[in-house]
Amino acid sequence: MAATGLTQDAGWEIGVSRTLAQPPSTVWEFISGPRGLALWLGAGARLTRERGAPYTTDAGTGGEVRGYRPGERIRVTYGDTTVQVTVSAAAGGRTVLRFHQERMASAGERERRREHWRHVLDRVADALDTPA
Repeated sequence: MAATGLTQDAGWEIGVSRTLAQPPSTVWEFISGPRGLALWLGAGARLTRERGAPYTTDAGTGGEVRGYRPGERIRVTYGDTTVQVTVSAAAGGRTVLRFHQERMASAGERERRREHWRHVLDRVADALDTPA
């Protein structure tokens, strides 16, 4: 039996999600805009919708866009890993926001990234609850 979070094709992976009170369009606008990108990808990150387009953050982390489906999903490389953020409708006009990261090197890295993404979700929820 494989260890939890270890896949044959994508190595170690982790996914975290949260249901937010805002509608999908509001969450998407935030998460794909400068303030949202800074929270989950890093300060200074700017993404284009073109597959293969490079990006860098102010801290020097970089990667490339692997997929960009407006209103639904962004998939990027992040160092040696791949990160995907998805936005989907939930009952009552709410939204489920999910972060998924794969190709991590170890169970320890998986646990560190789980805490990281939980913290990101907290910060996104707080930002959406507080007017700009």
